[in-house]
Amino acid sequence: MLNISGLNEGVVIDHIQAGGAMKIYEYLNLEKLDCQVAIIKNARSSKMGKKDIIKIEGPLDIDLNVLGVLDHNITINIIKDNHISEKKTLEPPDMVTNIIKCRNPRCITSAEHNVPHKFKLTDRENRIYRCVYCESRFKGN
Repeated sequence: MLNISGLNEGVVIDHIQAGGAMKIYEYLNLEKLDCQVAIIKNARSSKMGKKDIIKIEGPLDIDLNVLGVLDHNITINIIKDNHISEKKTLEPPDMVTNIIKCRNPRCITSAEHNVPHKFKLTDRENRIYRCVYCESRFKGN
């Protein structure tokens, strides 16, 4: 069995849909951090079958709530003094910028590369976002 040591202080991003950890790693720009980051892919899970996990050593100054757009099953565990000090489940944010990209070739974001990709949550129950410029639909996981 694979053994990844525990954290004294840090963040554990858990219950990531299997295969989704790299997308989150890239979105959070974790390669730029000067700390240990462990990505566990396809870990066994009684709840999900398989899941990915990301462990990040040290404090992390990033709004992790935006990850609710990418995967609604994610849980965030804040580790302090070798114990989980806080456990968060994510709610989809009402507005997101530059997390998801508009795929409409006629959208202003396709023609003008410096225009931010902004999406507004229009249906919380079904996790549907719409581009604020062209109304193109994006459905979260």
